[in-house]
Parts: sequence; structure tokens; C-alpha cells
Amino acid sequence: MTSANTPFDKGSEVRGIFEKIAGYYDRMNFVMTLGRHAQWCREVAARVAPAEGGQLLDLATGTGVIALEMARRYPDATVTGVDFSQEMLRRAMTKPGADAVRWRQADAMSLPFEDESFDGITEGYLLRNVADLDGVLREQSRVLKPGGRIVILETCPPSGLMKPLMKWAIRFVVPLLGQIVARDRSSYTYLESSTLAFKSPEHVAGVLRGLGFQNVGWGKKFFGTNVILWATKPQ
Repeated sequence: MTSANTPFDKGSEVRGIFEKIAGYYDRMNFVMTLGRHAQWCREVAARVAPAEGGQLLDLATGTGVIALEMARRYPDATVTGVDFSQEMLRRAMTKPGADAVRWRQADAMSLPFEDESFDGITEGYLLRNVADLDGVLREQSRVLKPGGRIVILETCPPSGLMKPLMKWAIRFVVPLLGQIVARDRSSYTYLESSTLAFKSPEHVAGVLRGLGFQNVGWGKKFFGTNVILWATKPQ
């Protein structure tokens, strides 16, 4: 427990959770999205659309679903999958096709890459797990080449007519599924709280525009509980 005089280290807390849930991460994503997660990851990979032979970066790669899809979709590209959880990366590296991806353990807040190194950046469920959303997007802008695209898969706080029902589902059903499927209610209670507390797509889009990105757009998924956002760094 963090005392009143001890700074809260969100990064350490999140790293501990993802090290813990790595073994059932894919299964829970499948159950919670009724099988739609893989389809969303394919859309993220399709939307990044690099030039032939480009350099692609997948942040918060987890078990590598997006990175592996990019390697399949763009065989002439070089794909790098980055995560700060060694256990997640270990799981990713056991999957079919994993040799086509360069796996690297790193913190998305301080990427070990030169300026303008990548033609496209993807990420899945990164932003709600960082303490400084603006800072992590600024770091991505730094390593993205002009003309490159960023594509983000993220949870979305519910809104509109479905808001009461979806808030109830996120608050009670997600932790319950964590208990049933993974025998881990506490980690998925964190997922519930971080989803409900996360920023709207409009807010994230505003941050991207503030960093100079153009052609910013998004599309909500699964009753508005998930969203894919995209934006292009100007030439």
C-alpha cells in the first residue's frame, strides 16, 4: 500500500499486473470482447499502412497479436514489438511467426530509438496504463517519421444511451470474468477502474492534434467500450 508520503508509481503497479496476467491475457481478451479482439488488431495493422519495406513499431505489444499481424501483412517491413513486461514478451516469442518480429523490453515513456526511426506505430491498451498520456504520445511523435501514421487500440469510457448498462457491465462483469476465467479478480478490478477513469476519444484526439498530428479520426467498437484512433504526422 502506498502511504501518504510515498509517491505513487503507476508504472511499477501496472508492470506487476501484466507480469501476473500474461498466461491468460489472450484468453481474457477473447472472452471479454466475445471474440472481437483479434479482428480489431487486424484493423489496427491494416490502418498503419506503411510504405513498402518500412520500419514498424508496436508498443505495449503484450503477447504480440498486433506485431505478428503486421509481420504477416507486411512481409517486407521490419516489425519491432516493445513491452515493459518480460513475461508478456516471453509469451509473444513462443507464438507461430515470432521470428519475424524484433522483440524488445522497454518503457514507452522513454523509447530507446533515434528520432524519426519508424514509418508507423501501433499500440494496444497502452494509454490508460501510463501516468503521462501527453508525454507518451510526445515520445511516439519523436520516433515517428514525417508522413508516418500512429494507430491506437484503446478502451473507451461508455457514453450515450448505453452508458448506464455498459458502466454496470464493466464494473461488475469484467472482474467476475477475471475470477471465473483467470482466478484473478484483483487484476481485472484494475482493468475495470482504469477503463472507467480513462479519457474520451475526443480528449486523446485533442492531444494528438496539439502535438501537430493531422487527419485524426477514430471509430468506436463493441457498444462504445473500445476505440481505434489514427493520426498522421505531417511531412
